[in-house]
Amino acid sequence: MEYFYDTVSKESLIYLGTALLLLVLLYWTASIALKRMGKSPKYLLPSGSFRKLAIPLLLIFLSVLLRIKALRDVLSLEDAGFWFRKASTLLFIFAMSWLMIALLKIVKQIVIRNYDVGVADNLKARKVYTQFTILERIFIFIIILLAVGFALMSFQEIREVGISIFASAGVAGIIIGFSAQKFIGTILAGIQIAIAQPIKLDDVVIVEGEWGRIEEITLTYVVVAIWDKRRLIVPTPYFIDTPFQNWTKTSADILGTVFLYVDYDVPFDKLREELTRILENTDLWDGKVNVLQVTDSKPTCVEVRALMSAKDSPTAWDLRVHVREHLINYVQKNYPESIVRTRVLLDNQND
Repeated sequence: MEYFYDTVSKESLIYLGTALLLLVLLYWTASIALKRMGKSPKYLLPSGSFRKLAIPLLLIFLSVLLRIKALRDVLSLEDAGFWFRKASTLLFIFAMSWLMIALLKIVKQIVIRNYDVGVADNLKARKVYTQFTILERIFIFIIILLAVGFALMSFQEIREVGISIFASAGVAGIIIGFSAQKFIGTILAGIQIAIAQPIKLDDVVIVEGEWGRIEEITLTYVVVAIWDKRRLIVPTPYFIDTPFQNWTKTSADILGTVFLYVDYDVPFDKLREELTRILENTDLWDGKVNVLQVTDSKPTCVEVRALMSAKDSPTAWDLRVHVREHLINYVQKNYPESIVRTRVLLDNQND
C-alpha cells in the first residue's frame, strides 16, 4: 500500500511539475513577445500592453492548474475535486472576461492613437473616437452580461431553474418586454448614435436653447458642457427623436453675422472697406468669407449685414464681437449723422 501511495505521489509530482513548467514557459513566451511588440515601433501593440494582460493571463493559467488532478493528489484533496473544478470554471470565466476587456482597450488605443482630437481640423478624429468610445462600452456591457450568465449557468441548480423559467416565460417575457422597452430603446439609441453619429465628442450643439459642447457620450445619456461651465445631462434618445442644432456636423468652420442699423445716408462702400480692414487685422478671421450687404430697409433705417468666417464656433463668436465693436466705433467717429435717429417733422402754420 505504501509503495502504491509513493508511486501515485511521484507520478502526481511529475505531472504537476510538468504542467507548471509548461505554464511558466507559456507565460514567459507570451510576456517576451508582448514586451517586444510594445517596444518596437514596427509592431501594432502599444507600449504597456503586457501590464494590462499580465494578471488575466496569470489567472487563466491558474484556472488550468486547478483542473489538473495531480494537484489534488499532491495536496491530498481527492474528495474536493468538485470544488476545484467549480473554482477553475469560475476563475476561467472571470479571467477571460478581464482579458477580452483588456484586449478591447488595447485595440481602441491602437486605432485612436493615429487621430489627434486636439488639432484644428479634427472632424475625422472625433468621428473615430466617438464610435470606439460608444462601441467599447457596448462590448464591455455584453462581455460582463455573458460572463455573469455563464457563471450562473455553471451551477446545475441554477441551470435547471433557468430552463424551467425559460419554458414558462411566455406571458412574463411579454410583461418584462413592455416594462423594459424604455431602457431597451435608450440602449438602441446609444448604438444608433455610435453608427449614424448625429453627434460626436466635442461637437458644438444647441440643445434646449443652450450652447455647449458634447463632453461625454454613454449608452444611456449624453453630457453637454454649457459655455458657462454648467453641465446638461440629456438622455440619448433625445438626439434621435428631437431636432437640435449641430454646428460642427460636417466641419468645424462656421459663418458669423453682425447686423447694423444705420441711417439711409451711410456710405456702404466705406463700410465694406472698413470691414475688410478690420478682418485683415485680426487672427480670428480665417480669410475665407468677407461680405457686407444691405439686407433690409425700414421706415427709419436700413439693415446692414456683415458676414465673416472663422475656424470654429468659439472663434466665430469672438470675431463677431470684435467686428461689431469696431464697425460701431467707425460709424460714430466718421459718420455720426448716420446713426439711426427718429425724425419728427413739425409743420408750423399760422393761425
